[in-house]
Amino acid sequence: MEIDRLDHLVLTVRDLEESCLFYEKVLGMRREMFGEGRVALNFGRQKINLHPDPSPYAPKAKAPTVGSADLCFVSARPIESVVAHLKGLEVVIEEGPVARSGALGPITSVYVRDPDGNLIEIASYA
Repeated sequence: MEIDRLDHLVLTVRDLEESCLFYEKVLGMRREMFGEGRVALNFGRQKINLHPDPSPYAPKAKAPTVGSADLCFVSARPIESVVAHLKGLEVVIEEGPVARSGALGPITSVYVRDPDGNLIEIASYA
């Protein structure tokens, strides 16, 4: 087996609409409706499926928990542009910019929280 990339992940959320608005407005993701009323957020070649809490969907994680995720997204823009965008939207930057190590080498990151308290790292490669 040779894994190429992550296709999608699932976030369990309190409020589907509030989560969609955050990821659309702050991170520029695109909302997609699929299946029977299901919601996903598309970006690049991946997506995040959103499950309401409690989730009616099966199968699912053994213990799906709102606010338990720690995700890192890579921006194609310089970190200074990311910071300016976040400040323009009055999104609280919890930490950063700080140097970190990404999958492909050194990155510079800032950290924010989504409406459920998930830690969202936004990174830029040099």
